Amino acid sequence: MRGLVERLQKVKLFVLDMDGTIYLGDRLFPYTKSFLGAVEESGREYCFFTNNSSKNRGAYLEKLCKMGIIISPEKMLVSNQVIIKWLKEKRPGRRAYVVGTASLIEDFRLAGIKLSDAAPDYVVLGFDTSLTYEKISKACHFIRNGAEVFGVNPDLNCPVEGGFIPDCGSIAALVKASTGVGCEFFGKPSRHTLDYILGQSGHSAQEIAVVGDRLYTDVAVAAGTQVTSVLVMSGETTEEMLAGSDIKPDIIAENVGEIGEYLRKNG
Repeated sequence: MRGLVERLQKVKLFVLDMDGTIYLGDRLFPYTKSFLGAVEESGREYCFFTNNSSKNRGAYLEKLCKMGIIISPEKMLVSNQVIIKWLKEKRPGRRAYVVGTASLIEDFRLAGIKLSDAAPDYVVLGFDTSLTYEKISKACHFIRNGAEVFGVNPDLNCPVEGGFIPDCGSIAALVKASTGVGCEFFGKPSRHTLDYILGQSGHSAQEIAVVGDRLYTDVAVAAGTQVTSVLVMSGETTEEMLAGSDIKPDIIAENVGEIGEYLRKNG
């Protein structure tokens, strides 16, 4: 590992990204379970946070279970939860048009947010793997007519086996190109996400390490704070991307297995 490795001694909670960090697509990395075991053996905790808004908490719990990782629901955090919490507090009673999968829309329904495909007060853009031209046309129409627009997560691409597919940030870029209106995002690296993690965990910033494979989300969410950022090179980021980026992690590891080895050696 490289960087300020000694900062891990103060860490009590590892907040772990998923795609590109603990698995790729439906393939669990071979070192993931060993790492999770090392965290627990060291007396620390871990939870998961994914920006991927195409699925909800239940879907991720099921996916992890199939991979042999069984956790309590409160240890599975999704960007969906961050934006829904904020909208309920800041836009109570207002109607939403959600460009998203059935899972994201169901999260909004369960939260009691009113949905409308005729006259919404705001538009929510998610990572919609069921995206259609009709959906995007409606969203742009509503925005041109004064509806606010919010994005769940800013990721441009989602890593999958064999490459990448367009994510929420790319959908938002399409909407902005058409309407001229950009949106505020709520997943990593927004301060909304960090505040949500701090509130849910009960830990101070210096007791938390965010681990992930992306500079502009996983690493950037910790920028300017006492949260430790750990970049793993098992996903999107290459050495060339790292060298050319203004966003720098506190620690760089080849993968989470390397972090686990450090914890076993250093406690």
